[in-house]
Amino acid sequence: MSITIQEAIKKNILILDGAMGTMLQRYNFSEEDFRGERFKDFPHPLKGNNDLLSLTQPQAIRDVHAAYYEAGADIVETNTFSGTTIGMADYFMEDLVYELNYESAKIARQVADEFTAKNPEKPRFVAGSIGPTNRTASMSPDVNDPGYRAVTFDDLRIAYKQQVEALMDGGCDLLLVETIFDTLNAKAALFAIEEVKDERNLDIPIMVSGTITDASGRTLSGQTVEAFLISVSHIPLLSVGFNCALGADLLKPYLKTLAHNTSFNVSAHPNAGLPNAFGQYDETPEQTQAFIKEYLEDNLINIIGGCCGTTPDHIRLMAEVAKDYKPRVAPVIG
Repeated sequence: MSITIQEAIKKNILILDGAMGTMLQRYNFSEEDFRGERFKDFPHPLKGNNDLLSLTQPQAIRDVHAAYYEAGADIVETNTFSGTTIGMADYFMEDLVYELNYESAKIARQVADEFTAKNPEKPRFVAGSIGPTNRTASMSPDVNDPGYRAVTFDDLRIAYKQQVEALMDGGCDLLLVETIFDTLNAKAALFAIEEVKDERNLDIPIMVSGTITDASGRTLSGQTVEAFLISVSHIPLLSVGFNCALGADLLKPYLKTLAHNTSFNVSAHPNAGLPNAFGQYDETPEQTQAFIKEYLEDNLINIIGGCCGTTPDHIRLMAEVAKDYKPRVAPVIG
């Protein structure tokens, strides 16, 4: 009988993987590599479309997942961060969205199953990565027209629904709505997930992860930690947390506020510090591990992983320190 993620999270602090983009940059893929044979005559540039690599360079995606599982990750995220019609419009590839998500989920599922088979005591899970899109439903992109919106709630809901169906068809164990800078976008994603769950009469665990964009302690659309938490708490979630934008040290106060105000499990996947002048991340695995140890000592987290700049070495050291701690016990919220 296989262990569910709901059972696993009660026993141990679960380890999420690190950055996909950071790992793919190491391959230095050219325009031709992104295109592969199938898209060699595609009329638009494709370099930078990392989600497409699930179709044109599947072995690289497989190897990145395997490297994170090897490092001790319990959960890897699918290579689908921009996998909506809205995200793919930049590359004129909207019609590929279902296939991109389905194939990405399938690759991660195969690798997860291989690792679970080798060590059934440590089941491996696949999280369908659902990014925020590059548009915001709460704010106008035009300073001269504050009432204008580049996207509607319905546009987002429809786009997310297609992504969710493909991720579930491809074999994901859970869905991760992540890097939320506009909670209205996230609510559209959550609405879409609930729709698919109802239509299929299936339950699937959901992780929600917001992004505190700067020292104001707010999301880009202006919400505080508490406001963000309230706006997503109407749905039963596996976990709520934060990722991206900040390193583990700067994220800690906001994580603390979150952990003290929710009975959901809490997740964090911070960046490897802040980027330097060249956009690179300098925080070493050892430095990250020291910050994560503080999270563990303060009983703040149930799921820990990495975002931009983190590698299997960062994840390995997180896993090493996390195994010595019990999962966070949630406060009773009145």
